[in-house]
Amino acid sequence: MGMFVNSGNEAWKVALNSEIYVDKTGLLDYTNKVMDTLQGYICNSRPRRFGKSITANMLTAYYSRGCDSKKLFENLQISKSEDFEKHINKYDVIHFDVQWCMEPAGGAENVVSYIVEKVLKELKDIYSEELPKQIQSLPEALACINDKTGRKFIIIIDEWDVLIRDESGNERIQEAYINFLRGMFKGTEPTKYIKLAYLTGILPIKKLKTQSALNNFSQFSMLNAGAISPYVGFTEDEVKKLCEKYNQDFEKAKIWYDGYQLAGYHLYNPNAIVGLMLSGEYQSYWSVTGSYETIVPLINMDFDGLRADIIEMLSGNSVEVDVTSFQNDTVNFLDKNDVLTYLIHLGYLAYDAKMKEAFIPNEEIREEFTRATKRRKWTEMIEFWQKSQNLLDATLDMDSDMVAEYIEEIHMDYASAIHYNSENSLSGILSIGYLSAMQYYFKPVRELPSGRGFADFVFLPKPEYIEDYPALIVELKWNKDAKTAIMQIKDNKYPNSISRYTGKILLVGINYDKKTKKHQCIIEKIQKADI
Repeated sequence: MGMFVNSGNEAWKVALNSEIYVDKTGLLDYTNKVMDTLQGYICNSRPRRFGKSITANMLTAYYSRGCDSKKLFENLQISKSEDFEKHINKYDVIHFDVQWCMEPAGGAENVVSYIVEKVLKELKDIYSEELPKQIQSLPEALACINDKTGRKFIIIIDEWDVLIRDESGNERIQEAYINFLRGMFKGTEPTKYIKLAYLTGILPIKKLKTQSALNNFSQFSMLNAGAISPYVGFTEDEVKKLCEKYNQDFEKAKIWYDGYQLAGYHLYNPNAIVGLMLSGEYQSYWSVTGSYETIVPLINMDFDGLRADIIEMLSGNSVEVDVTSFQNDTVNFLDKNDVLTYLIHLGYLAYDAKMKEAFIPNEEIREEFTRATKRRKWTEMIEFWQKSQNLLDATLDMDSDMVAEYIEEIHMDYASAIHYNSENSLSGILSIGYLSAMQYYFKPVRELPSGRGFADFVFLPKPEYIEDYPALIVELKWNKDAKTAIMQIKDNKYPNSISRYTGKILLVGINYDKKTKKHQCIIEKIQKADI
């Protein structure tokens, strides 16, 4: 048993020994299925604190012949598979964490030579008769072992993209690393000695030089995780079970931490959910891990439309994004699409593949963006914030005339002339108009199923503000009247579904007349006891 070759299962035991462990061994069913096929080259990229290293440790513990892990897996999902015993602890596994190697290697420039030297030494200890001492190439050593013994290797690389991200401006280091990857995985010879390759990191394989080196890998990312989507994060069912066990309100957890949608699954950041269950506190756990320091330089880049898109998403809207042009170059961004795509890979934005839109996934991340915009005191945000605050104050004061006036002003200032008379435009402008409400309210819920229909917007106050701030149910009408909007809220019993989250409720009916371009508003208050 070595440090890099055929390592043990100690790291995996730590995960199993933890108070909260969610069984993700179903992923092994997939890797068993694609082993020794052209699909057996996997790059699974996901954000920080989404369980990348735990997954790499699981794969090592299951496949490595350097340990006996049967008892560790026998009560987990994979044990029900027909192939469970066929593959467990049967293979030579090479597993290394590129991030960890940085320090003992003495810096990024030495990482490749450090990995090659250490892995070769361990291979020569295991295969002393098969490997000539003069071999200094790791791919050549693997090919030689395969030629003489017929054995194939499973190669697991954690944080595979560290040198791509952190050394993107150092061409010499990048070139050495890409050549290393090309030698390991590209061409006919590697197919002879590789049984399975699994790379995990934050970025997918996209940068031009890396793409040419690793274009035989299947990519699973926050843009499209395909068959392994349920293993990227905690699924909704898994979070429900944890909420039941730890006496947490699932609907509240959903508002705070839901939002990543892959292949029909609603996925949650595992680190955030574990933090909630153990502490009972609803907060941004990203502040401890990723931190808004990552966001600030990105959202302050001088690209047309970028800041407007950030404001749109902060208000609860989605924005169009072209994710196809980003080349993993984290230094030379070409436009706002590159920035938004990078934020998706980092986990600060979620992506709707069907609509090709980006959005802020949940309350946890929205708080991070709010901190980031306040940090640099955006002029755009300061100017807009005051108008939004005026609208919110007028709404809370039930001043219908002023609400209509402020909405009209915001509609005129922020909707393009082309889309001014659009129902979608009015809906989007309304959510932007209430941007200042994010201090006291969760992200507005669009078309919340309630009663017998769908409310256009529902603003739920955060727990600490329930006594002071009412919930807002907003219904929009187009070329009708505000009274009709109020009647629809009442007739369809919209307030019923939110009564558990709040005390007072304001019903806000808004109508826009296309011909006169005038806005009308009616506001009524109801008490929870009246529902």
